[in-house]
Amino acid sequence: MTDTAILAILGKRVERHRIEAGLTQAELAERAGIGKRTLERLEAGRGTELVTLIRVLRILNSLESLERLLPELPPSPIEQLKLRGKQRQRAFRPRRGRKPNERSGRPQEGAPTKAWTWGTQPATTPPVSNSPRSAKK
Repeated sequence: MTDTAILAILGKRVERHRIEAGLTQAELAERAGIGKRTLERLEAGRGTELVTLIRVLRILNSLESLERLLPELPPSPIEQLKLRGKQRQRAFRPRRGRKPNERSGRPQEGAPTKAWTWGTQPATTPPVSNSPRSAKK
């Protein structure tokens, strides 16, 4: 379905609810605090602002329809275990080339916590040089 088709269906439904409520376009527009022309555009399926739709639905006692349109989604059971009562504040997508648990240089759980000092090389990584001078020696 196209956006235009959905707007047309929505407009016809608003019109039917208005007629069932026994209101003229002028009466509904006045009660909703919008212009009559704005309501005409809504009913004709030519679009409107969301706040206008909310005002019209409130007057038609159909505001609960928005709750059915986008109901609150509970976290999945696995997500509930991960969050342990906390609520997510933003989406997370791991960066390319990193494993999901690797983040900005912070040590992972269970990682060795040996302090690093200047001038020492890690025991597991031998020094590597790609410069042409080191190849001549």
